[in-house]
Amino acid sequence: MNSSIPQRDVSKRLKKYVGSIFANKYTYMLIFPALVFYAIFSYYPMYGIVMAFKDFKVNLGILRSPWIGFENFEWLIKDKFFWEAFRNTVIISISRIIIQFPGPIILALMLNEMFLKKTKKIYQTIYTFPNFLSWVIVAGIVKNFLAIGGPLNGLLAMVGVEEPINFLIIPEIFRPILYATDIWKGVGWGSIIYLAAMSSINPELYEAAIIDGANRFRRIYHITLPGIREVAVLLLLFAVAGVMNAGFDQIFNLYNPVVRPVSEIIDTYIYEITFRSKPDFGFSTAVGLFKSVINLVLLVSADRTAKLMGARGIF
Repeated sequence: MNSSIPQRDVSKRLKKYVGSIFANKYTYMLIFPALVFYAIFSYYPMYGIVMAFKDFKVNLGILRSPWIGFENFEWLIKDKFFWEAFRNTVIISISRIIIQFPGPIILALMLNEMFLKKTKKIYQTIYTFPNFLSWVIVAGIVKNFLAIGGPLNGLLAMVGVEEPINFLIIPEIFRPILYATDIWKGVGWGSIIYLAAMSSINPELYEAAIIDGANRFRRIYHITLPGIREVAVLLLLFAVAGVMNAGFDQIFNLYNPVVRPVSEIIDTYIYEITFRSKPDFGFSTAVGLFKSVINLVLLVSADRTAKLMGARGIF
């Protein structure tokens, strides 16, 4: 008698869930392709991380390859080239946050202050367009522009610089080139999110501020910036969580052996040990797992810090 009550409860709950799914079937149909995509390309391949703890043999496969424990991680800690790539990754990523993160906010503020909608749309289109160019194309443009016979050296020759400069082989300016080209490519796209956040701010706040005598800069400081604070914090958390991802596509298409000491990051390091030297898939998997764990720790730490400062956070 008592055992039948839980069965009835389970049956009722099951019917309730089925009914809820049927009632919202169109919503589930909408998200189903995304769920399938992540299940196939994100969750299913996760079993491959066991290669980090194995001496992977192609002929044996992942499951039958012999276990070696933490040997790959021991080699990782001893590899000086990994720590060089690790240092470059941290420096480049933190510099990107400091230099590039304010860019979309500044552009969004400038576009938001334009009164003519047509002009605003034109500028927004111009700034957003580079985002749709691949880094292969952008790298080709940058290399041609900075080449010895390129436009920049032509301009320098016009002002009296006789000896042409090959900018891409100068280690001291390679990182600034990375930051400048990434800003040019992504600042317009990044500003769209902030413009959307600004559009949700109550216009009556601006009207009241104007009546009180607040100038444009006061309105930006006291109304616009607080209105986009939550969005900015959220994007900053994502940026901090991606510190170990320093921009493989960009660096891979721009770097060369001369600037390798300042441009080698973890992703290019993984590429080198996986495809250009003797392949060691177990070791490269260990490097990737190490990078992912650090990103997770940074994400959780940044989220907790943001909550302590009064922001909403992610979790």
